Amino acid sequence: MSQVLEMSIAASGALVTPEIKALTINEPEDCTDKKETPSSDEVSSTHRSLPEPYYIENGLRRVAPYHFTYKTWCKQRWRGRKLIDVFESEFRDRPLAYYKNAMETGQICVNGKPTSPDHILVNGELVSHTIHRHEPPVTADSIGILHEDDDMIVINKPSGIPVHPAGRYNLNSVIEIMKAERGPEWIAYTCNRLDRLTSGIMFVAKNPKAADRLGEQIKQRTVRKEYVARVIGNFPDEEVVCNQPLLQISPKLGLNRVRATGKTARTVFKKLAYYPPNEPQRRGGDEGSPTTEDIVAEKSKPWLRKEGYSIVRCLPVTGRTHQIRVHLQHLGYPIQNDPIYANQKVWGFNLGYNDPEAVENTDDDIITRLNRMGKEDVADAVAYHDEMVDQYYKRKAEKMSGELCAVCDTPLYTDPGLQELSLWLHSLRYEDAGGDWSYVSPLPGWALPPSGMSGPTEVGGMEELVSAVKDVNPEIA
Repeated sequence: MSQVLEMSIAASGALVTPEIKALTINEPEDCTDKKETPSSDEVSSTHRSLPEPYYIENGLRRVAPYHFTYKTWCKQRWRGRKLIDVFESEFRDRPLAYYKNAMETGQICVNGKPTSPDHILVNGELVSHTIHRHEPPVTADSIGILHEDDDMIVINKPSGIPVHPAGRYNLNSVIEIMKAERGPEWIAYTCNRLDRLTSGIMFVAKNPKAADRLGEQIKQRTVRKEYVARVIGNFPDEEVVCNQPLLQISPKLGLNRVRATGKTARTVFKKLAYYPPNEPQRRGGDEGSPTTEDIVAEKSKPWLRKEGYSIVRCLPVTGRTHQIRVHLQHLGYPIQNDPIYANQKVWGFNLGYNDPEAVENTDDDIITRLNRMGKEDVADAVAYHDEMVDQYYKRKAEKMSGELCAVCDTPLYTDPGLQELSLWLHSLRYEDAGGDWSYVSPLPGWALPPSGMSGPTEVGGMEELVSAVKDVNPEIA
């Protein structure tokens, strides 16, 4: 939701809203999910000291609940629609009954005045929503600095933290964390985007000119990007180029699928390493021969044939949302812990493999199942659902706890599990195609050889990846 943030930083570091006075981060109201904010002495005894309003508890960076006002101008797609219908279709944080009550009690206003749920939105109207905000905790990992000069900061973004304030996240975002560390006057000009769960290289310019220069290079596709992913099974040895177009089937969920009517997309893949399981999956039958049951299972559950995992290098020539994740899913090698595209509860037995016409699963079916994730169901972020999901992780995942906030009656979520704070997709390298500059991050821990096995601990140049598409995309050669 486009926002005008009605907040100011007081000298003490507390957050104060103009509408609701004297409510600060440092003095949380009595909420059922509140944790006692530890003193600075308590924090520094076990963790590094964090700037206000952050504190660390149980290995997670937290912000105590606070009041907050969203403001956004009426979007073109909202014009002529009822206010309640817009909130129902665009926002999924809270139940419809909450939004209806918020409109009736003046928490949701139009042009600063209370209105009814049936109000018809028109161009130029300003919609505001004052809430008691409960931000989800994020990883306590630091934002790494790979390079910094007078114009640019190159960071190594941790997994699980959104770049910008969005949805339920505001202060627990990369930009707000960096602002808390560098001072309230510091202004960030981000040059590239990473999904919340994706880790790796990001560019944060210190001034508009530096941002424009890099932005123009990225727009002209003269900047080469490389990611690494950990996928299910033994990926093919040769370079694989996926040219399948992508279509967004749900703006609300940010969900994409391979579809002939979608936007052009191209990704090059190359296996870096394959790590078999410690013990191969046993099959029935005499002398290792597959039984009829095994054959049926292999046809209905293709991932049963995929033992172990591969580390795959990825060169996205285009930059569509979720492009690498969707292309890997389409190829039959989804990212091993992808909570969306490797989720059996959402995609069924075949996990969306080679279903460009949505014959096996309709768009409506996928959207309905995904909407349940984090509400009635736990988002099991593993494809090997029947065989490999540990019961501990199935229990320890973010979902509605059944409790309500004592201040605002908001349904409260449990803490996210570790598997919900990480996606095995990492932005490894950015470089100028002309060779003027290059930045490479270390391989993340999940891409290194497992204990007792040998394998690569670093990645070579991009020549093999680029050569696969240099005739079609000479700008990156």
